[in-house]
Amino acid sequence: MDQVRVVSAFVGRWFAVIVVLAGALALAVPGAFAGGTAAVPWLLAVIMLGMGMTLRPVDFAIVARRPWALLAGVATQFVVMPGLAFGIAQVLDLSPALSAGMVLVGSAPGGTASNVIVYLARGDTALSVAMTSVSTLLAPVLTPLLVLWLAGQYLPVDGAGLFTSILQIVLVPVLLGLLLRRLVPRLIERLLDLLPLVSVAGIAAVVAIVVAASADTLLSVGLLVVVAVIAHNLLGLGLGYAVARACGFDEQGRRAVSIEVGMQNSGLAAALATAHFSAAAALPAALFSVWHNVSGSLLAGHWARRSAAPESEPTLPAGAPGPRP
Repeated sequence: MDQVRVVSAFVGRWFAVIVVLAGALALAVPGAFAGGTAAVPWLLAVIMLGMGMTLRPVDFAIVARRPWALLAGVATQFVVMPGLAFGIAQVLDLSPALSAGMVLVGSAPGGTASNVIVYLARGDTALSVAMTSVSTLLAPVLTPLLVLWLAGQYLPVDGAGLFTSILQIVLVPVLLGLLLRRLVPRLIERLLDLLPLVSVAGIAAVVAIVVAASADTLLSVGLLVVVAVIAHNLLGLGLGYAVARACGFDEQGRRAVSIEVGMQNSGLAAALATAHFSAAAALPAALFSVWHNVSGSLLAGHWARRSAAPESEPTLPAGAPGPRP
């Protein structure tokens, strides 16, 4: 088990590099990965099961203690990121498939890696975990509605199908993970060290499959999509911080909201795009998976060198999947 911890810590530390290499390999030999499209939803379901295993009732205590902070943070996420995605797609005149993919990324809940990035940035980790958890639980309703509203003009949107897919890929695995941790806590505690390895491997596989399946599109419009994804992420980080500041959050809270807003569950967006639209529509999500971990790590390093004057040392949720320091 000690060897597993070492390997898990290694892949978590080099998460961004591993995902970049997976995408590059898929672009070089797309035939080796393009046939795995059907596996994408299952990979995401396994990752979400792992997320559910890391959650505890105490992670939701902030809902009672600081409901305004949580409400403001989640509302900012589901307003800012979908709006930015729609606006960027319009300004850059992206194709219907790529525009729908951008909106899907913007309408997704927070990503699990954001909790670790907030911890590294010396932000409000409890608020981060609560935002990720609550946005994930709200996703089956809010994500289909937002995609139907904002992306319906680009492509036909099956709102009911999206709702069902998110239930299957997100809500059921997360709730099952919560249940397993309650029923067999000792077994789950022993598995927590494996979760970063599973999370990194799953996201790397999703990126490789999506990039391989849309290699031709990436080679033809790659620079434009990269610009769109980077702008989406950086503007999300900046606006998240600005809104939190306007709402009177302390520095730790601003950092948490900034990262939670700017980092999305792009793996879920890729799975939904692959299932309901096309491989090209999943391309923004695949690129977002790579970029937001790079930008998040850089931002965390910058903030870690600047004191947030915390009242107490932030603690990382046990077994939280995602990159490690």
